[in-house]
Amino acid sequence: MTAAESLKTAVRERVSAHREELLSLSRRIHAHPETAFAEHRAAGWCADVLREHGFAVTTPAYGLDTAFSATAGSGPVTVAIACEYDALPGLGHACGHNLIAAAGVGAALALTPYADELGLTVRVLGTPAEERGAGKALLLEAGAFEGVDAAMMVHPCPFEVAEFRSFALGTLSVAYQGRSAHPSLNAHEGRNAADALTVAQVALGLLRQQLPPHWKVHGVTTSAGTAPNLIPDRASAEYEIRASAAEDLRELRERVEACFRAGALATGCEVTLTRPEPDYLDFRTDAELIALWRANARALGRPEPEERDAFACTDMGNVSHVVPSIHPVLDITGGACGPHEPEFAEAAVSPAAERAIVDGAVGMAWTVADFASARRAQL
Repeated sequence: MTAAESLKTAVRERVSAHREELLSLSRRIHAHPETAFAEHRAAGWCADVLREHGFAVTTPAYGLDTAFSATAGSGPVTVAIACEYDALPGLGHACGHNLIAAAGVGAALALTPYADELGLTVRVLGTPAEERGAGKALLLEAGAFEGVDAAMMVHPCPFEVAEFRSFALGTLSVAYQGRSAHPSLNAHEGRNAADALTVAQVALGLLRQQLPPHWKVHGVTTSAGTAPNLIPDRASAEYEIRASAAEDLRELRERVEACFRAGALATGCEVTLTRPEPDYLDFRTDAELIALWRANARALGRPEPEERDAFACTDMGNVSHVVPSIHPVLDITGGACGPHEPEFAEAAVSPAAERAIVDGAVGMAWTVADFASARRAQL
């Protein structure tokens, strides 16, 4: 057995030794779902486990109350492992972020004894608000990924994909201000904010006919009046736009915003357009890292990965534009249900989910070890 093989065996044994601790962490996070920027317990539990095993932990971190940073080792190669732990409003952990957190912690614990041998610094980042809020974009801006040579995480899914592709996503809050009036006494003095939103939605419906296949526009009306005998002076909506790449997202935003301005122009209302959170950029997989992951996933006996076009969005995409990154997805349902469905929340604590935690931790730790060894050989 080579030295590299011996190290990988030891890393796998480390994950096995921590298996029950990792599964317990996953179950606790799953049983106490917390939404964006409110993940105080989940962040604390992850940080506590890492602190107990010798990591230097900072929490809160980088200006976010529910973010943390934990480091071990002092080598010249720094790898960041991202732990997500936010839940969905009303659906709990129907995206399986409890698995992501546990697998990330497990990979870090497995690597700690060998960090100096590998010339490695392990940085675990607790990254809140992936579902809404773009927590990683905020962390990136605050310097959380400075000096990082590679970044990674795994995500549960209804299928197995190594080279993850995602849409770029932007959000848009729309608020119309009109003038209220009585609909029969003095309707001519009113400026109907609900009509402004209707005009904009018609314009969007027509715009969709000419959009490229991978450009998406979708949203909900959040207010459009309170009573039928009062011309609404206010209306509001929340929209998302998606495109294949960040460059396309800018053009799509311009065209969508023009539709909302048209509604204001047509009705004499005023419109305010704001971005409630940073844009999520498309994910760009690093070729070197994903080749290492593929080999390690195969050695773990994971299902053969599929090739799929973009099907989701993640703020890990923002990280991938700056730092070499991977974001493999691990099958936990065999296609029976997908993320953001109630059934997926149940699957997130299933035996398949438990295997994904262990395999994800081992696979990431092996990939980090391979990456660090390659970097050390180049020095």
